[in-house]
Amino acid sequence: MALHPLHGLVEQLETQPIIFIGGKGGVGKTTTAAALASYYASQQQKTLIVSTDPAHSLGDVLNVRLNNETTVISPYLDAIELNPDVIVDEHFAQVERTIKAYANPDMMPKIREHLRLSKSAPGAQEAAMLESMCHHLVEAADAGYEHIIFDTAPTGHTLRLLVLPEMMGAWTDGLLAQQRRQSKLRSVANHLDSHNQKNGAQKNDVANPFAAKKSDRWEQAVSVLEKRKQLFHQAGLLLHDRTQTAIVLVMTADVLPLAETKRAIEQLEDSKLMPAAIVINQLISTAQSDEFWRRRAERQQHLLQDIEQSFTKYPLYPIYLQQTDVRGTDALSALLSA
Repeated sequence: MALHPLHGLVEQLETQPIIFIGGKGGVGKTTTAAALASYYASQQQKTLIVSTDPAHSLGDVLNVRLNNETTVISPYLDAIELNPDVIVDEHFAQVERTIKAYANPDMMPKIREHLRLSKSAPGAQEAAMLESMCHHLVEAADAGYEHIIFDTAPTGHTLRLLVLPEMMGAWTDGLLAQQRRQSKLRSVANHLDSHNQKNGAQKNDVANPFAAKKSDRWEQAVSVLEKRKQLFHQAGLLLHDRTQTAIVLVMTADVLPLAETKRAIEQLEDSKLMPAAIVINQLISTAQSDEFWRRRAERQQHLLQDIEQSFTKYPLYPIYLQQTDVRGTDALSALLSA
């Protein structure tokens, strides 16, 4: 399969509301994501670009200071750098507020200590980041965006985030099933208690004034879980809908990125998440007079044959090595306009 002209990439993705840009660290994911976002914004298509990579460089590429809040870059372009630490703090603060609504006040000090320790537990950042990403996914269209582009962390982290909605949905289902079983047992116990009282077994007992409140709190807890389940379900549907979501992998014509891209595609295909395209970044023109650059170009051409043979199912788009750093929306947009 020959390389496709680069303008074909923006045309292929133009109807995709959700675009994930992934790949090995250092291959140009952020530049590619920012170039797509800048190009669509230049065409007056309202676009949001979201960086989920803890080693943020999106703000550097756009020449703008970014944070965990939406920043307006231009009339048609907004950007966010999701801060895992901030998101984890907000996530656990919300968990604490939810628990506080139906927990015994005497238990709150121990609960707060448990939540504090849980912040650093394995997977805590991923779970919090996932929930934030799911909200952006589900709410993007309602916010008026034609495109939401995710500049993601290196491949392994991205793959976990892409498959987590299904895993988290199953985990939430388990919690809800447990809640329902306990609710049935509680209903039986209440029925027996009511029956005993009617038969005079507990004549001196006073009705429990907290029973109704406890039941209400229980329903609140179930409602929170149901909403979370629905969020993950909606996000999972969007991720697996190829008319809604496109996954673009970025690589360079080098041995290690080639090996990692092969593994990434295998894992994506196993999860029924098919890449839409592959971008090969930092290609060197073969018209070189300098011996060093000529050898580098020859080496890339040799690897390009392996790349074309390995990824016959996916369109391949080249981005050639630029003379200067590509920074700012004008330069980024021009990269895909050439």
